[in-house]
Amino acid sequence: MATTTASTQQARTVNVADHGKLDVRSLVLLAVLLAAGFILNFTVGKAISSLTAGIISPEFIISAFCLTILVVRPSVPQALVIGLISAAVIQITTTSPFIDFAAEGVAAMLMAVIVRTAMRGNAKRFVPAIGTFITTVVSGCIFMVIKMAMLGVVAQLAAAMLPVVFATGVFNAILVQALYVPICKALKVEA
Repeated sequence: MATTTASTQQARTVNVADHGKLDVRSLVLLAVLLAAGFILNFTVGKAISSLTAGIISPEFIISAFCLTILVVRPSVPQALVIGLISAAVIQITTTSPFIDFAAEGVAAMLMAVIVRTAMRGNAKRFVPAIGTFITTVVSGCIFMVIKMAMLGVVAQLAAAMLPVVFATGVFNAILVQALYVPICKALKVEA
């Protein structure tokens, strides 16, 4: 009597974090977030700036590229590309052309370094807020230093801009922290 053994095979599911690639999907994510940031700058950003007498002037483009870097986790050179694309979008509304290329390029690379080194262990749940705050402040300070060099009014400009830079950093940090997990869930990417 011959016995047959029926082997049953089940499909295996492997959950892989889809990070580190600057592919079409990542660029589409960046484009969508930049578009949202651009629209928010014109609407909510202007309203918040008006309500706070310019003390808080949220820069949603920085929030957009910070979110993209958190989700995609690009290499540092790829983050530079993200920063430069973001700076190009900012050129549409800026009153100080070309400064943002330096500010956002450096800031995006810094955010990539923060994300790549800190998104491990228990501390990773705070990286969206802390990384975005640091990135926003560094971007704002680079912008401020270049602007001061161009205008030559160091003390007055620094006194006026530093509170705005830090307030914007806090605002962006809260925004990115609040949006990071929902965006990861929507994209089915590991947070």
